[in-house]
Amino acid sequence: MKTAPPFTLKGKTILITGAGMGMGRLYALRAAREGASTVVLWDLNQKAADDVGAQVRALGARAVVQTVDLATLDSITATAQTLREEHGIDAPDVLVNNAGIVKGGPFWEHDSERHTQAIMAINAMAPMFVTAEFLPAMMKSGRAARILNIASAAGTLANPNMSVYAASKWAVIGWSDSLRLELERSGSPVLVSTFCPSYISTGMFAGVKGPLLTPLMTPDVAVDRAWRAMLNGTPLKLTPWTAKLAMGLRGVLPTRVWDVVAGNVFKVYNSMDHFTGRPAAQVVAPPQAGSAKE
Repeated sequence: MKTAPPFTLKGKTILITGAGMGMGRLYALRAAREGASTVVLWDLNQKAADDVGAQVRALGARAVVQTVDLATLDSITATAQTLREEHGIDAPDVLVNNAGIVKGGPFWEHDSERHTQAIMAINAMAPMFVTAEFLPAMMKSGRAARILNIASAAGTLANPNMSVYAASKWAVIGWSDSLRLELERSGSPVLVSTFCPSYISTGMFAGVKGPLLTPLMTPDVAVDRAWRAMLNGTPLKLTPWTAKLAMGLRGVLPTRVWDVVAGNVFKVYNSMDHFTGRPAAQVVAPPQAGSAKE
């Protein structure tokens, strides 16, 4: 098996989507602590991203804060163009596609525009659009680089009350691992890692109950596992071990037998029964395309 050469953040540029809170914030701070020269923070919430930017600068790294609406291709394209023209960044060394949203409840309670379209746009399409903006330059540079795509264990197993979210993460996994193979076959030094965690206690999944032997992971633990996978060029990181077990059993058991095991033994099918998610936050208006702050 081919082993990737050692990779560090020292002196490198990293771009993180959804960088204003949760795991995105932790990725940004970790990059700064590990010597990144520039941390590009993409988020819809300008104030939250500015706060993280201040923390990044306090750690000695340059922070570029850009307000972007990841649900629209025009905003992504314009913001990337601003990053190239005004900040001189066309090929980040590390790209972390982290931003994501979720809606709990049966599929028929999803509003097609407010929920289904938004979830698929931000969770599934945005990673593709963002990567498409920077990947050609990353490949052309010839430098070792990393792409970390944040998927979910929900993308490996069907689960009631999260149908559209699960669909978006299935899409990310299929695209991300296919991209990995394409880059490997091309001989590119750009390596792709797909991170598939079970529930994480960021607030995004407030109210959920972890399946059997699967307590909610803390954000620090999840970020550490994703970060190590990214540095090592690990193709797919599914965590914790119970998520791997469930995926394996689902692959060998007949569907109806798996339904009994998942529902009655692992309690996977009941994990979203009391989902509340984050409290309603102040509505953030879409930004003017490409707005940025250093």
